[in-house]
Amino acid sequence: MKYRKILAMALSCVMAFSLAACGGGNADKKEDAQSDKTQEEDSNTEEAGEDAEEGESSASGKTKITLWTYPIGNWGDSATVEGLLANFHAAHDDIEVSVEYLDYANGDDQINTAIEGGQAPDIVMEGPERLVANWGAKGLMVDLSDLWTDEAKEAIYDSVENACQNNEGVFYEYPLCMTAHTMAINRDVFEKADALQYLDEEKGTWTTEGFQKAVEAVAASGQTTAVAAVYCKGQGGDQGTRALINNLYGGTFTNPEHTEYTANNDENVKALELLKSLEGINFDASLEGGDEVNMFCNGSTLAMAFCWNIAQEKNNAENLGFDVLPMAFPTESGDPQLCGGIWGFGIFDNDDDAKIEAAKTFIDFMANDETQVAESVKASSYWPVKDIGNIYEGDELMTEYSKFIPFMGDYYQVVSGWAEARTAWWNMLQQVGTGADAKTALDEFAATANTAAAN
Repeated sequence: MKYRKILAMALSCVMAFSLAACGGGNADKKEDAQSDKTQEEDSNTEEAGEDAEEGESSASGKTKITLWTYPIGNWGDSATVEGLLANFHAAHDDIEVSVEYLDYANGDDQINTAIEGGQAPDIVMEGPERLVANWGAKGLMVDLSDLWTDEAKEAIYDSVENACQNNEGVFYEYPLCMTAHTMAINRDVFEKADALQYLDEEKGTWTTEGFQKAVEAVAASGQTTAVAAVYCKGQGGDQGTRALINNLYGGTFTNPEHTEYTANNDENVKALELLKSLEGINFDASLEGGDEVNMFCNGSTLAMAFCWNIAQEKNNAENLGFDVLPMAFPTESGDPQLCGGIWGFGIFDNDDDAKIEAAKTFIDFMANDETQVAESVKASSYWPVKDIGNIYEGDELMTEYSKFIPFMGDYYQVVSGWAEARTAWWNMLQQVGTGADAKTALDEFAATANTAAAN
């Protein structure tokens, strides 16, 4: 594990990943990036220009489509994407793809504005929360069931397949890549506290009892200000606190059908009560996930991070003066169920059959072509949604994190009322942190979330 210290400078040169999962960035924040520039044009001239453009496109024999992509690894980097497009254009010279790069601060606003103006992109690259649960649920997306052949269903992991369709079995996403969110510990601190005995370092797993004993040992060693923080200032990084609480005693967040929030179960009550009782674990309403990551990375404030994945380690490589040990969340059963991210492509229904077919051709090439798919996935810096071999052979860090992919659990983020539920979740954690009864707080959370889901 000491290789991380040797590689720290090299990793610091790796591109910055999207921090949407653990940072304070919120896709709901609005940023006015438009100028007030006004341009007056003669309507006849404008129509003539549009006619000329259509004629040029038809005369060239090419179908022109647009791809809008959120910053999913290097899919947000123009040089990388241009290389991917060059491969596609070489194989399909009858289709021309142009790209617009979005961020998580104002990307949703840009797309919503485009939808309202009848100018939605042909293809958008993101995950099920947007493609299925948002735009798909609003009837804005194309059914991609024809891409989901029997061969595709056999190859793609079941948890991913389930996340890419709605409750009626309509597919609005065709997936490319995925990651599993983990937690992490400061191995140096754990070693000095003789706490490594309570975990399986090779597998990256531990039991709930082992977790409890490790927290107690690290707290007694006094090496860090606290062992860990249940951050609850806002929704940033909330997948970490959800996974922690759900895994400790096998609780759930929703029902399997993703129609009801079930987080107020006895298992989650027991988990909250355990966390509240452990010396060294603080419920901190001044922190979000990104703050927790910073405090973990400084090596002296926190010995654990609940908001972690491969991106966090690479992004913070130059600041890490200790050996990081990524871990699955502790469970009684030894079968962790991790939250994760799934990214792929969806097609907006712009009432143009030629563009829809061209968009499907693009998706099929990027996600299924044997000569292309590994390069497409590696551009994301995550992992494939099906077994295509070890595409990161020789990369020790990526290979290490790949062991967590089989622990990917239910992708419940497609449930209705998701935005309201996320707010209710951190409010619930704040209540428990200030002394509220765990069962009462969870019941209130479930009532709020289910009311939102029903509306």
